[in-house]
Amino acid sequence: MYNRSAGGWAKHYDFILLDCVCLALSLFLAVLLRNHFSLASYNNIYVSLSIVAILVDFGACIIFSTMKDVLKRGYVGELWATLKQVLYVLFGLLVYMFALKLGDTYSRFTIFTTMPLYGASAYILRVLWKRHLFYRFDRAKGTKSLLVLVGKENAQELIREIQERNYSGYRITGLVYKSLPEDAAGPEGIPVVADYDTMIEYVNSHWVDEVLIHKKASDELPGGLLDVLISMGVSVHMSMEKPSIDLGVKQVLGTVGGIPVITNSMNYMTYRQAKMKRFMDICGGIVGCIITGVIYIFLAPVIKIKSPGPAIFAQTRVGQNGKPFQFYKFRSMYLDAEERKKELMAQNQVKDGMMFKMEFDPRIIGNYIDEKGEKHTGIGEFIRKTSLDEFPQFWNVLKGDMSLVGTRPPTIDEYEKYDAHHKARLAAKPGITGLWQVSGRSNILDFEEVVKLDTEYINNWSVGLDIRILIKTVEAVVKRDGAR
Repeated sequence: MYNRSAGGWAKHYDFILLDCVCLALSLFLAVLLRNHFSLASYNNIYVSLSIVAILVDFGACIIFSTMKDVLKRGYVGELWATLKQVLYVLFGLLVYMFALKLGDTYSRFTIFTTMPLYGASAYILRVLWKRHLFYRFDRAKGTKSLLVLVGKENAQELIREIQERNYSGYRITGLVYKSLPEDAAGPEGIPVVADYDTMIEYVNSHWVDEVLIHKKASDELPGGLLDVLISMGVSVHMSMEKPSIDLGVKQVLGTVGGIPVITNSMNYMTYRQAKMKRFMDICGGIVGCIITGVIYIFLAPVIKIKSPGPAIFAQTRVGQNGKPFQFYKFRSMYLDAEERKKELMAQNQVKDGMMFKMEFDPRIIGNYIDEKGEKHTGIGEFIRKTSLDEFPQFWNVLKGDMSLVGTRPPTIDEYEKYDAHHKARLAAKPGITGLWQVSGRSNILDFEEVVKLDTEYINNWSVGLDIRILIKTVEAVVKRDGAR
């Protein structure tokens, strides 16, 4: 029977547990330092704080995926990851104390002494634990016997790949080729022990725990060989062919109509992650719609006075995977803006016309150049600089057409100009904000750079990344940094 490794955060539960222990002990030591090592000072108040701190620490590990690739990080990378974890915990505790008005309950000395103690102890313990695990990996090599069925031309590359990441302790006992070569010595000193016809005989008479079948070799397997191996109690792994494109492609097993398949995608989200993202969207959508209603009361009359017509502008945009939807904004342009856009394309700052941006757009309500050549702005420019025009999109978020964080949806005419790789932007649900907006927004005038940032967002997506982008968006709006 095959023992499957844990996935997700459970894969590194040991590091998470060690982190929580370090945090609890650091808080305990900080309380003692504050009160001259009086054990009585560690009362129920600080016991409760310790529990909250551990929950915050655990939540940060899950939401921000702070333990992802922990075994691959070097000393500097681990130091940076630990510092970020400390900041997440500190921020979480400050929010907790502010929300419950507990600022006077806990000693500031205790809180700010806990953090460096926690950071130092967590970093040291992570490094030591990784050394211990690597030592165990080295000791464990040889505990699982692996037989590899592979074509001769792919054998060396496959063996080296396994050996470089042999965390499960496999001992490759032999290779199986389609036909036995004259020289039984394979790459890396591993012998060729059988061909397709004699493989079952070899497995019957030798210690074999698991068999790995290379993708290209699996196409030439004799009928029934796989069934015979499984019926013998041997765990059989079928390797997946890696896509040739360099996009950080994720591959997962699944079914389509009951048919087992290997799904290749830029990224994927689990059921739990999808529900978490949708929950955030619903909460944000409700709050945003309420704020939009309040803004409408004050802003709509001004828009109508300066430019007669509807206060909210509706436009068909292209959403996830090419699905069209109605997109809403507070109107900041005159009603004939789309018609005038064709006349102004020569002044477009974005090359190839993949998006439209002008330094001074005369289609914006209140924008005009007087007889002296001086530029004047009005309510439209104010709406755009303060990002008030985006608020009606919270209704799109609540409906499910959009998300709080995603990629910006193109217009139909922009979408029709897309090359194949540009459509990678549409792999995710469009959002009110996104990675490229908080990376400079209107300062980025190269559409390929926009596609690169959107693709980076999709490839590295996590709930934690969404939260970080939302925080940066609020900062950008408050500072009016890079507003369109």
